[in-house]
Amino acid sequence: MTGAAAFDTLPVTLLTGFLGSGKTTLLRRALSAPAFSDTAVIVNEIGAIPIDHYLVDFVEGSVLELPGGCLCCMVREDLAQSLRALIERRDAGDIRRFRRIAIETSGLADPAPILFTLGADPMLDQRLRLGRVVTLVDAVTGADTLDRFAEAARQAAVADALVVSKTDLTPFSADLAERLDALNPGAERILGAESADPAALLFAPVDRPHPNPPPHAGEGGTRAAGAGGWGLQTGTAEAVHSHGIRVFSLILSDAISRFDFARALGGLARDRGNDLLRVKGIVEFADRPGRPAIVQAAQHAMFTPEWLDGWPDADRRSRLVFIVHEMLPEEILERFAFASPVLLGPPASGRHAGGTPALQAHPHA
Repeated sequence: MTGAAAFDTLPVTLLTGFLGSGKTTLLRRALSAPAFSDTAVIVNEIGAIPIDHYLVDFVEGSVLELPGGCLCCMVREDLAQSLRALIERRDAGDIRRFRRIAIETSGLADPAPILFTLGADPMLDQRLRLGRVVTLVDAVTGADTLDRFAEAARQAAVADALVVSKTDLTPFSADLAERLDALNPGAERILGAESADPAALLFAPVDRPHPNPPPHAGEGGTRAAGAGGWGLQTGTAEAVHSHGIRVFSLILSDAISRFDFARALGGLARDRGNDLLRVKGIVEFADRPGRPAIVQAAQHAMFTPEWLDGWPDADRRSRLVFIVHEMLPEEILERFAFASPVLLGPPASGRHAGGTPALQAHPHA
């Protein structure tokens, strides 16, 4: 890699959703926009699954060119190795330069290990920046799927945006809305059939404003402003989370050193990484007053902080949301005791995780 341009940071969108939810349809609609032809697509398939919806011509090796001019790389084994190779070939000029990456997962994939891959590999952590996680949920079979399959529940739980697909076939039901509220009350809610700009849905920059989500099956939905979308959601979602998935949101009240924060979150990732599906938030550190950082982690990996020039709104509290599997809030509160953490919403019991308002995340891409 040579030249300053070789070390630019590329935003990554992770597109996930259970089998048949419509991921490929949404991605193809988004990539049909000429402005997004400079996108690299990673198709993270399982096994020898044919993807004949991609009518492509080989460019070199495993890199393909889509009809719209985007590049596509089909991955069935080592995602990190394929991403590194793709970036290196881009930097060397062997393939056309792209400005963003979209990873489409298999319908059976747990997205947490993919997020872990992006943060655990040193080269990828420096070169890639997680934009947003977009999860498609089928309006026809989604409620039943979330109940039956742990993978589907995890896909919904880690999302920044939940896109409800196939509402042209059946209305977005109160039953499905209740399940999504239990799993991920802070995610942006979008009716896919009503989205006129799927490219903006997947790749919108952080400073692009987003409208309120569509009504939740007849109930009005509002969206709090915040740090690039890191606002506090009001209201509660009193429900049993599917497959032991819980959402906890904390305010860190006291001054925070980078060392103490890294020790707390790093220790949690080390000891409970398999159950730490995703962590996201905005934190001000004592050595950088007025310049908070967006922090993210997934399983055993912590992402490089993204520093902001200042607080983007009037809420200047350091805050975190934890999306976890079979973990109680007391374990997290104990780790961050040095910062006098405050749990938002009613404390979650061992029976359910209801009532914890989540922090919301707009894309950073």
